[in-house]
Amino acid sequence: MNTAINKTQSVPAMYAAQLAEERSALFQSPSTSEETIPLIKRHALMLDQYFQSCFESSAVGPEMDFIRNPYAIVALGGYGRSEQCVHSDVDLLFVFQKRVPSAAEALIREMVYPLWDLKMEVGYATRSVDECVAMAKDDYEILTSILDARFVCGSSSVFSKLRDQVNSRIVSRYSKKLISWLLERNEKRHQDFGDSTFLLQPNLKEGKGGLRDYHTLRWMAGATHDVKEIRDLEYQGVMSFQEYQDLHTALSFIWNVRNKLHLLVKRKCDQLYFEYQRPLAEAMGYIDEKTQTAVERFLGDLHSHMTFIKNQLQLFLYESGDGRKRKWFQAGGKISRVPGIILDNGRLNFTSPEVIVANPELLIHIFELSAQMKTPLSREAVRLVREFSYLVDEGFRASFQVRDAMETILMLPVITFNVLEQMLNSGFLVSLIPEYAGIINRIQYDAYHLYPVDRHMLRTVQNLKLFGSPENPEPDELSAQLYHGLKRKRLLLLAALLHDIGKGQGERHSLSGAKIAEAVMRRMGYEPRDIDTVRFLIENHLLLMKIATRRDINDEETAIVCARQIKDPRRLKMLYLLTVADSRATGPKAWNQWTASLLRDFFLKVLGILEKGEFATVSAVNRIDKKRAAVLLKSGQDFQGIDVGAVFDRMSPRYVLSTSAEDIITHIHLYKRLGQETFVWDIRHDDTRNSRMVTVCAKDRPGLFSKIAGVFTLNQINILDAQANTWKNGIALDIFTVEPPPDQLFEEERWQRVKNHLCSVLTGELDLAARLTQTTAFEKKDGITVSCRPNRVVVDNDSSSFFTIIEVFACDFKGLLFRITSVISRLGLNIAVAKVATKVDQVVDVFYVRDESELKIKDTEFIEKIKSEILSVLPSAKPD
Repeated sequence: MNTAINKTQSVPAMYAAQLAEERSALFQSPSTSEETIPLIKRHALMLDQYFQSCFESSAVGPEMDFIRNPYAIVALGGYGRSEQCVHSDVDLLFVFQKRVPSAAEALIREMVYPLWDLKMEVGYATRSVDECVAMAKDDYEILTSILDARFVCGSSSVFSKLRDQVNSRIVSRYSKKLISWLLERNEKRHQDFGDSTFLLQPNLKEGKGGLRDYHTLRWMAGATHDVKEIRDLEYQGVMSFQEYQDLHTALSFIWNVRNKLHLLVKRKCDQLYFEYQRPLAEAMGYIDEKTQTAVERFLGDLHSHMTFIKNQLQLFLYESGDGRKRKWFQAGGKISRVPGIILDNGRLNFTSPEVIVANPELLIHIFELSAQMKTPLSREAVRLVREFSYLVDEGFRASFQVRDAMETILMLPVITFNVLEQMLNSGFLVSLIPEYAGIINRIQYDAYHLYPVDRHMLRTVQNLKLFGSPENPEPDELSAQLYHGLKRKRLLLLAALLHDIGKGQGERHSLSGAKIAEAVMRRMGYEPRDIDTVRFLIENHLLLMKIATRRDINDEETAIVCARQIKDPRRLKMLYLLTVADSRATGPKAWNQWTASLLRDFFLKVLGILEKGEFATVSAVNRIDKKRAAVLLKSGQDFQGIDVGAVFDRMSPRYVLSTSAEDIITHIHLYKRLGQETFVWDIRHDDTRNSRMVTVCAKDRPGLFSKIAGVFTLNQINILDAQANTWKNGIALDIFTVEPPPDQLFEEERWQRVKNHLCSVLTGELDLAARLTQTTAFEKKDGITVSCRPNRVVVDNDSSSFFTIIEVFACDFKGLLFRITSVISRLGLNIAVAKVATKVDQVVDVFYVRDESELKIKDTEFIEKIKSEILSVLPSAKPD
């Protein structure tokens, strides 16, 4: 538009002031979800009244020859659907029967400018009817906006003409093309914005399960079923009465959240960022309960409603025939072999409701057949499953035929759609396993778990089945080999289906979940031996990952203790597969190249002990002697002037046992280079683990380990693991495994800067503590602010025979490792091993330490001092 137009005060400005007062009063009092739809309709009506008043009193209107060239003011978008949230855009179309007159510009100035003065987002277009139709034919974005159009004021005949021509000349002729465009647009939007039902910060409008999915459903139904109003979805048979009621409830909830989000941030916003989630939960009236916080309950309900909208769109796509182009409809020509179940238009359905009453087990057999034929249930079949779920009683659950069908569903290979998802969405899975009700849509409010508990468990099952599939998008040779070699896959898959079912029962969900799983399996008639296996897997499903990421896996004692607990190689293999599948289903913070390599290495060590026996390994003394000989042999003439044997004898046994002969030679090279240098280092790339191994050789000095860690933090290099070694000649050899620098194009420059900083710190030229305080100020590493549990320090003297283990649980802030290690050094403790792990929304920094006499810390008062000193330097965290 022409920005040179001057604003003028007019009667519309008075109407705008009145509108502002009415809007303020409308949104001033808190509203419930049940009140939301009337509220947003009332908001749209207020805008209608403003434009109607402006039209009636317009000073420009009489100059526009309304009789010869009538026009209509039309609401578009959310305003057109009477779904006007607080700060949503107000989209208008000024449509003229003939050409657009020059006076239209003054009309815009008269009606729209007063709303801009109110800081309202108002968009408009001025077109003739013919222009609208021509543009809508070429641009389906314009067409969908007209499909939502609603007459506000002016000439209703002009609006009717527009709608009639759009319907007759475009929608009726090109409905298939429109639907195809909507599908492509829908898929691209989902790729861009993701599945909001699973994202930590969902988009209420554009993400999968958001309002745009509802809009797409409405537009497609309008093209195929003449749907004009939301209620028409039921009247035209697109939805059942109950589905419409559920849609009404879901939309009311999401619109209520959207309104409150707009009011909270005082502008249009559809992304539910972390910082808004707690205030919104409070505004929505949620309160903390014993096992779940208010924000978790709020997000669980939001997830439930968005999942419903997502599923309704998917069902409509199946019903409209879109699915026939996809893999799961390749079985469309087959005829069901199960009496009472038919293949109806490429989807499975019951022949009649009566057959279900006569044979309730058809309720599970239709899902079994769905998995076998790779064909989803029809919308009508899903409705019947819901309606007859009351037939799933104790006798049904104890049936061997039902158990066999469930095992078939679990065992069949992965297909394009997830049959277990169908069972969950239809409510059948909860009917079959009532204990599932406690974890449906249960959100874990942290940056660690991407999915609600119920969906997470289904994804874990799917991940296990992918191990045996050639279509696995992330091939894992070891997991595939182990999975194919299992004889009792059904038990592993059942354990995966139930492994987190104890969540919500208290802190130790693995123990409570094992008890629940035992009850479920007893009810289903499993043998005690099978029950014991599944119980063991669920009770210990966190064991391998916890040890691999929080304990020194180079210490043979760690693997021996784990092997004694597991005892059976077959159980170890099942536990490893469950751990991998579980971690992959959790999210990238639980599963990455580093954690994968740690877990794999530890599993192979434990497996070797179980298969060969813990006493079959060569004694430590013999292994040291063999390694000494290997180092002397391989070193050859490389170390003239250095007695390699003497240097080797100054190395600690632990270092020698955990380091290969090749690496020991590399470290001796570093020692040779050190001379009078402040330090020397070696940096190796490990692309398989997406990491770097940085070995620093220097003369030992107080706080060396802490200073190196602080310099890495200063340069935004994240530490994954570390080992501190001190030789008997006073040489320190600290080995850090770190993530690559953020910008790998300039990695060499980054390492040079790290080297300069470390040199300045060790020579006293740079005050590291002061510099870190200036640059980090305890900023969270990932910028995410979610719930963080209270800081905690645990001192463990039982897990290692030679070291005291300090575990620090805290929110992951930049500079955290430096702060902790500085305290440990100040207390006179020597760090031998440091590990960085993740526990839900906290980082776990683990340190193997001894005192200055190389002994474990036994004094209880000193242990308490360690705890209090470490806690004093941690940033405070609010309890959940």
